[in-house]
Amino acid sequence: MNRKNKWIIYGIGLSLLLGGCMDMDNANGNGVDEKESAQNEVAAQYERVQDYKGEGYTLNNGEENDKIAEAKSEEVEKAVKEFFLEKYKTEVKVHNLVGNVDGVTVFVESTGPVHFYSYAIVPIDQGTEEIVTGGVRTQEGEVERGIREGLYKLILEDEFKNLDTYLEKVVSEEKVVGRTIESLQNVGGSGNMTPYYFMSSLNTDEAIKPVYELYMEDHETNIDTLKQAYNPKLFNVDNLRINIMLFMETENVPPSEMVMKRVAKDLEELSAIPQGTYRVAVNDNGVHKESFEGFKDNSIEQEIIRKE
Repeated sequence: MNRKNKWIIYGIGLSLLLGGCMDMDNANGNGVDEKESAQNEVAAQYERVQDYKGEGYTLNNGEENDKIAEAKSEEVEKAVKEFFLEKYKTEVKVHNLVGNVDGVTVFVESTGPVHFYSYAIVPIDQGTEEIVTGGVRTQEGEVERGIREGLYKLILEDEFKNLDTYLEKVVSEEKVVGRTIESLQNVGGSGNMTPYYFMSSLNTDEAIKPVYELYMEDHETNIDTLKQAYNPKLFNVDNLRINIMLFMETENVPPSEMVMKRVAKDLEELSAIPQGTYRVAVNDNGVHKESFEGFKDNSIEQEIIRKE
């Protein structure tokens, strides 16, 4: 999937060499038409972030399997729900099916207090077009990462509420917006996500490890017990990243450096928000429909470390 369009600027010599041909094309209107056509084609690949709910999202060579999966959606959903329940003792809601080259990618959301988005891959026999229900799998470490992030959100509830409240304030005061909930559900699939940020954590995180082990042993463990298992002395800011993604409210408006600097400064000064490594990115208004990507060549970003 092409997520960025990169223009290559050639040397003066080549420009001079092609100059005559270009002038002739422009004189006939062909050069202008071709340029406008190319610009329109690029623009058609994007949608306003406020409108994007996952429509148009595709995976390589998945067209045929997409049709098969839709025709057998009940069988696919049943296999995925049973897989998560058996392997992770977690109930999930199925939001979307997207065909891939080997089968179908199924986007899900956990229903318990430990909240995360994820996905599973269900193979399809290319000869018989049968759903291989016994072959359901996930990408290594992805569900585990989602559970860790959901646990962080649970045991540091107050700190994350403060962060959420702050970002809602920014959106209400500045001309920026976040993603739609529907897009997170349908094509997000990346751990603990909100319209304004997503998290990423490492399996080497020793601070959350005892919490994770306790929870996986017994999902009914109460929150107070989970909080007591957390060891903040072992926390490393490299193990938890909070990626803030804001989008300009209006189309054809470049990312605001003023907004980025405001958020970065506030994150350094705010009290009682989660520790970790923050990445603040401000993007224009468009989301690439086929890939869910919002970060582009004109996006701007800054990193902030919060150790206390």
